[in-house]
Amino acid sequence: MSTFYNPMASDAFRQRLRDIQEAHESLISRPNEPVEDNNGIYQRWKFPILTSGHTPLHWRYDFDEQTNPYFMERQGINATFNSGAMFYEGKYLLVVRIEGNDRKSFFGIATSPNGVDNFRFWDYPLVMPETEDPDTNVYDMRLTRHEDGWIYGLFCTERKDRSRPDDTTAAVAACGIARTRDLVKWERLPDLISHSGQQRNVVLHPEFVDGQYALYTRPQDGFIDVGKGGGIGWGLTASMQKAEVTQEVIIDPKVYHTIKEVKNGQGPTPLKTDKGWLHLAHGVRNTAAGLRYVLYIFLTDLQQPWRITHLPAGHFLSPQGDERVGDVSNVTFSNGWISHDNGEVFIYYGASDTRMHVATTTIDRLLDYVQNTPADGLRSAASVEERIRLIERNMRYGSGGT
Repeated sequence: MSTFYNPMASDAFRQRLRDIQEAHESLISRPNEPVEDNNGIYQRWKFPILTSGHTPLHWRYDFDEQTNPYFMERQGINATFNSGAMFYEGKYLLVVRIEGNDRKSFFGIATSPNGVDNFRFWDYPLVMPETEDPDTNVYDMRLTRHEDGWIYGLFCTERKDRSRPDDTTAAVAACGIARTRDLVKWERLPDLISHSGQQRNVVLHPEFVDGQYALYTRPQDGFIDVGKGGGIGWGLTASMQKAEVTQEVIIDPKVYHTIKEVKNGQGPTPLKTDKGWLHLAHGVRNTAAGLRYVLYIFLTDLQQPWRITHLPAGHFLSPQGDERVGDVSNVTFSNGWISHDNGEVFIYYGASDTRMHVATTTIDRLLDYVQNTPADGLRSAASVEERIRLIERNMRYGSGGT
């Protein structure tokens, strides 16, 4: 962490600086603690791990009294959310989507010694090279350590829709691609070429499939609405240096009157287990209060990662309490998780496009959940039948379940 001191500043200026620095240090060094109640699947943690207040003070304030006599925040940060994640050089590392008050998103790297608190940002934001067609906005990076030796960052790049020059809300989404060896210097590659409309939520599979790179996609007709498209897709490309998917197959479609009736998309890179590939995804449905984003899990075949073997009904994790409130309320979104050889899993999720949280679990618990939770019967009657089967099994142990 960098510290700043200006000996030429007035006493009042230095005192305000000290007060803000102390408050900042108190926030980022605050110990986190597990929430007492849990569902047995994962453990939520009490405090957000990253907020706008966690960003470095020297990103936001001008420390020169001559140009900032009132020590005002000159370049405010609105939100920190939707982080890619990996375990790197003994630390939990997040590539965070940071949104300034100007609405422009950029990436910053924060690390923690334990994965649940004390996340500190590197001194500088991540510098992402631009393509010949500059991005207006970049966000939601998925990190993949691929077997080819590179660390890839796939993210959404947003540009003005030039076919509608008079509509200041019209945008086009594509999959931006970059790679790195050290997470400091990034090589920007051409955007993914797709023949199925716009692309968001594209994720790179960590292993070659049939000698090619494999991608989980989410084709959509428009920038926000998926239209007739949607669902989690699967496609192959011979190269990431000029990535092109010529054929996409939807492996997990949208389904009427479910948590993914409006749209769905792959979250982080899937985790390899001896039972198959664990996937974390988001599903979106409509409500009277607007769209609701939740997370769900499914399992795919170890040899055929595009083939779903288990898909539990309903959501795995949804926004609760203060997580429901923010810039885009009632949203949980994840594009980063970390698993260890001992089976521990850290799930990083953004809450309402505003802040970052963590939930912890194990591979064994996730596999138990995904393999033994009933699938969606898609009808109220089927749901009741499944619940009655559970009740009748439990009734063997007495009316109180004891």
